[in-house]
Amino acid sequence: MSSVIISKLKSIVGQGNYFESKDDLTCYRYDATFLTGKSPLIALYPTDVHQISEIMKIADAEGLCVIPRGAGTGLAGGYVPIKENTIILHTSKLNKIIEIDKENLTATVEAGVVTEEFQAEVDKLGLFYPPDPSSGKVSTIGGNVATNAGGPRGAKYGNTLAYVLGLEVVLADGRVINTGSKCVKQSSGYNLTKLFVSSEGTLGIITKIILRLIPLPESKKTMLAVFNSIEDASQSVSKIIAKGIIPTSLELMNRRAMEIVDQYKSIGFPLDAEAVLVIEVDGVEKLLGSQIEIIRQVCEEMGVRSIEIARDEQHAADIWEARKSCYGVLSRVKPSCLIEDVTVPRTRFPEIIRKIEETTKKYNIDVAVCAHAGDGNTHPFIITDARDKEEMERVHKAMEEIVLEGLRLGGTLSGEHGIGVIKKK
Repeated sequence: MSSVIISKLKSIVGQGNYFESKDDLTCYRYDATFLTGKSPLIALYPTDVHQISEIMKIADAEGLCVIPRGAGTGLAGGYVPIKENTIILHTSKLNKIIEIDKENLTATVEAGVVTEEFQAEVDKLGLFYPPDPSSGKVSTIGGNVATNAGGPRGAKYGNTLAYVLGLEVVLADGRVINTGSKCVKQSSGYNLTKLFVSSEGTLGIITKIILRLIPLPESKKTMLAVFNSIEDASQSVSKIIAKGIIPTSLELMNRRAMEIVDQYKSIGFPLDAEAVLVIEVDGVEKLLGSQIEIIRQVCEEMGVRSIEIARDEQHAADIWEARKSCYGVLSRVKPSCLIEDVTVPRTRFPEIIRKIEETTKKYNIDVAVCAHAGDGNTHPFIITDARDKEEMERVHKAMEEIVLEGLRLGGTLSGEHGIGVIKKK
């Protein structure tokens, strides 16, 4: 890329809003996967939509690739440059919460707003934004929208898509469009909003989002159900839902996951058990007791070893911190990890868990399972070392068998991470 073009791009964002040295650009070759991409030409940090529009006009005219990047927590390699002529367009300085409209139960935010920071602000007003990706402490709303991120609360509340009412998007040629509105009902032409959600930056760059909010639940309770059999634990999931109970969260962790997490934060996981279900219910305080009792009965019918209700808010927070830390602490075991998120209908969840267990043994690989069981979303974390070619061959064969089985069961390739580079095949 000519020095003239570089100068134009730098002048658009201004001093202090770009990186161009080889050392500074190194971090943009990675996301949260094990992949290593090519070094980009430059990393730009625009501060408004007009700057992004001008950048895209130049990129379009010069035939340059542009990768929009938020916090870099993606798990599918979607933000890893695979071509030399790439511009990184970082959205972290688009970080304003423009409006929280309590009367209309909506909020308007820029793409770089951090998920948990936004949730904390709406919580102060007695409102609730349910999507809760495990990376929520750092991941951004724009990235959540681009991948249709989910999280443990997806069992009851769904993924990000369920809360997106409208978008501001910069197209590849620099045009700026607006889709949707604050209206709860919208039936005017093509649903472009839904099209851009989970498009992973391939159709345009999301700069502003109108989000739907709901009232904050009055109360919530967290439970830990311990099983001697992962089969019994997985069977319990669909049986709980068949009773008409949709827990806020219904998470499954196998023994390997508990062992690894326990080294980071010991909360008393039973390391001699094969699996646990982390279950949360929310709603009106006086109704939670009956939900908990039904869940307890189902688990007991399935041979649960013990059920513990979190003693207080801190105990519940510790359980959830342990669950959400699973991916991050795997680096203590080996330097690389492949994470799948094939998703199946809830009733087929036991079958995909069975396949994961069989495949783990067949290929002699190390797998920790932390699944969003309540919505059929599996997360087998294959712990490995990408430098070991022989082991990686086994890992890829195992991953392919798991994915194909998920599709055979009527599932989908990704429940919340996206396709990126890793799942292109």
